[in-house]
Amino acid sequence: ILCEDTRHSLKLLNKFNIKSRLISYHKFNEKKSVNKIIQYLNEGKILSLISDAGTPVISDPGNIIIEQCVKNNLKIYTVPGPSALTAAVSLSGFGDKFLFYGFLPKTENELNTTLKKLEIERFSLVFFVPAIKINFYIRHFKKYFSGRNIFIAREMTKKHESYYRESINNLSPFKTQLKGELTIVISQREKKKLLITDYVKIEKQVIKYLKSYSVKDIVELMSKKEKVPKKIIYNLCIKNKR
Repeated sequence: ILCEDTRHSLKLLNKFNIKSRLISYHKFNEKKSVNKIIQYLNEGKILSLISDAGTPVISDPGNIIIEQCVKNNLKIYTVPGPSALTAAVSLSGFGDKFLFYGFLPKTENELNTTLKKLEIERFSLVFFVPAIKINFYIRHFKKYFSGRNIFIAREMTKKHESYYRESINNLSPFKTQLKGELTIVISQREKKKLLITDYVKIEKQVIKYLKSYSVKDIVELMSKKEKVPKKIIYNLCIKNKR
């Protein structure tokens, strides 16, 4: 059995009197150990892969093995288990269409780049976040996801799981340090309702851009900049191009 932490896994296996050989397999050694694992499989040995929590490969080690098994035409099977991802989405109340990102970048610049790309997605967004950095991420969520709601689930599917729901605009930093891992679900982006003043302002910009840019470029630029459907920008372009 390939284990993310053999000491951790041994507690579970001892409870069920499972005496299989345990092999340490984690993110720091998965590349160098994959050839030996493939060798075992080619020899006819049966290997299992388990995580400390959740489901292997879902923001946990295992994808390198899966890729190599596919390349070597080796049979692989999955036994679905608990996952904080699906558990949090099902409890969020935000619907079943979502985009799962996994662990967010830890540095300011990388995080800003990532969230800027994700803010235009209309689906709910799901992230894994270490509890110790939650206030760092809250500051950026308020910047990019204003007007949306947030569901914070702590230690999902574990003994001390707990939840927190709030609108992002009203979300405040936590005063006491949370422990464990958090699953964050941010609600879907609602369609922006254009006011007459917004519409007039956008049309003026479209007229200005038509002097220098193609309709395609204007649609791409303006839809992202103003966060409105491409169809609206396109129709304005056609109307004023004539």
